[in-house]
Amino acid sequence: MIFEKAKWNNTNWAGILLLFCLITIFYLCRMNGTVAKKDIRQLSIGQIEDYFLSIGDKPFRAKQVYEWLWNKSAKDFDQMTNISLVTRQKLKDDFVINHIAVDQMQRSNDGTIKNAVKLYDGMTVESVLIPTDKRITACISSQVGCSLDCHFCATARLKRMRNLNPDEIYDQVVAIKEQSEKFFDRPLTNIVFMGMGEPLLNYNNVLGSIDKITDPKGLGMSPRRITLSTVGIPKMIKKMADDEVKFNLAVSLHSAIDATRSKLMPINLKNPLDDLADALKYWYYKTKKKVTYEYVVWRNINDQEHDAKALVKFCKIVPSKVNLIEYNPIDDGEYQQAAGDAISLYTRLLEAADIVVNVRRSRGKDIDAACGQLANKSAE
Repeated sequence: MIFEKAKWNNTNWAGILLLFCLITIFYLCRMNGTVAKKDIRQLSIGQIEDYFLSIGDKPFRAKQVYEWLWNKSAKDFDQMTNISLVTRQKLKDDFVINHIAVDQMQRSNDGTIKNAVKLYDGMTVESVLIPTDKRITACISSQVGCSLDCHFCATARLKRMRNLNPDEIYDQVVAIKEQSEKFFDRPLTNIVFMGMGEPLLNYNNVLGSIDKITDPKGLGMSPRRITLSTVGIPKMIKKMADDEVKFNLAVSLHSAIDATRSKLMPINLKNPLDDLADALKYWYYKTKKKVTYEYVVWRNINDQEHDAKALVKFCKIVPSKVNLIEYNPIDDGEYQQAAGDAISLYTRLLEAADIVVNVRRSRGKDIDAACGQLANKSAE
């Protein structure tokens, strides 16, 4: 009995010693900066209030910090000049701000700017500033790479590495906003989620970023100036409608014939046009917002009269408009821009059916910044 008691005591002492060692290692690592700190932008304003109460500070500090993070777009705690040095140091001890960095910037002959954006973990995405006479648009990425396999898109050749966090999406907008003011002396007017990735496969983070972008306590941009572009995932389009989003919807359509669209976009095999049509009817019923169809016309693929007539028929399902987009080659030449006669055919048939149609000329082609060309070449 005495031996067993001694053995039990020694075992407990060994456990206590091990726990002490682990705690010591943790604090040593924390001092050396090897333990990852939480990004403060992952916290709600209520959670920041709780933090300040836990350290014996005033809860109104949370409002100050929140304003610096989301309205003034602070990149580090030292910018928060209305907060004491002691409190700023405490924030630096406990949190980080994992802000993006514009690693490379390229400027096109037409004024377009492409950014290679480095994320906190070293991964890279691309974003684009598109200037025109009437507006300046930010084209934003939502994922590192893409899990879809659209055959005509350079981004689709990259495997999806991860989703972007709300703050990483927000930071892209801020970077382009700053470039707009610096290089063009004009404000950013529009945002399109048409960069790398499929926004509806990163639904919560994309909506979280839009909340911060449109919040008066954030950037205060109007949701009417934001367009989310998707390949068309029916259940997620319905979810957006149920969530009563205020931004605009664009669908990368490219063919209104199932067989053709499935060859271009394999996702159509599991989400055929009838399902997409049902989702768009639901979208319009709930939101009363028109749908924009993004549509590229390729030579010998969808450039015939029956292709154009199928699009006209699809456009009548819900109120809509069409952007006919100039195609941008992505190396192998498998897909080629259709002849001007084919574009004229589409335009004529759509206008005859009272459907608004715009022919979009690509910008930034000389720096691979045009639609479908984003592929992180700058990171190679």
